[in-house]
Amino acid sequence: MLQQDLDSLTPGRDFTRRAFVRTSVGSGFAAAVMPICAQTAIKTDTNGLVAGEVTIPVGDFKMPAYRAAPAGKASAPVVLVISEIFGVHEYIADVARRFAKAGYFAIAPELFVRQGDAASYGEIAKLIAEVVAKVPDAQVMGDLDASVAWARGQGADASKVAVTGFCWGGRITWLYAAHSPAVKAGVAWYGRLVGQASALNPSHPVDLAGKLHAPVLGLYGGADSGIPLDTVEQMKKSLAAGGATAKRSEFVVYPDASHAFHADYRPSYRKEAADDGWKRCLAWMRANGVG
Repeated sequence: MLQQDLDSLTPGRDFTRRAFVRTSVGSGFAAAVMPICAQTAIKTDTNGLVAGEVTIPVGDFKMPAYRAAPAGKASAPVVLVISEIFGVHEYIADVARRFAKAGYFAIAPELFVRQGDAASYGEIAKLIAEVVAKVPDAQVMGDLDASVAWARGQGADASKVAVTGFCWGGRITWLYAAHSPAVKAGVAWYGRLVGQASALNPSHPVDLAGKLHAPVLGLYGGADSGIPLDTVEQMKKSLAAGGATAKRSEFVVYPDASHAFHADYRPSYRKEAADDGWKRCLAWMRANGVG
């Protein structure tokens, strides 16, 4: 179970599919965290961008995704934006637009779509049990590979690929940096680092530190009750015992920040940590050749 995703949520109504209808990828907010903190949610416009829902072929399957890229810019570097457990809703789409404004070809794929519509759930426990827990890591890796291939076909520079993700997506960021030689930089926002091996999740970041193809910047909260700091220390030791790439990875821990401190639509949002993390994220990607 992903206990860290239960942290910092506002108790409230049980939103049903009838009460919360998302019309397309990247629209609306996650039902499970309603009501949103509308006064803090950042809204990035699409001026100068090509942005909206696309479909990406993964074999015979058509995977929905949100794409945002600078209009008229050829060979933009690629950044994969990996969602929380809530799927690609407005916050994740906005993050993709922020990257596009910074010059990136950003793709946020709907990685849960085969198992269900994550954004329609009003109960976290049901969402985890019925959707998230059924998603195989191998499926996710293949979907991300397909996303990079699709970006290449759209004229993006797939020789420059970064991956970043939040919560569930933070764990996936570490995994994909160990999976794909195409990745040049990763930025993991409060992603789980340790766990029990299973058929669907055979390895966790702490197991794969020595296999990283790209250095990863870990941005974590010191007050995150779902990701104890001792697991961060475990990961640091694994990285120190790894190869040259592993040793280039770094952690920044914000002492007073809890889980989901970058999620500007949730009560857990901490502007100072979020802003600093965003600056570090962009700087990390550029320092590692993606930008």
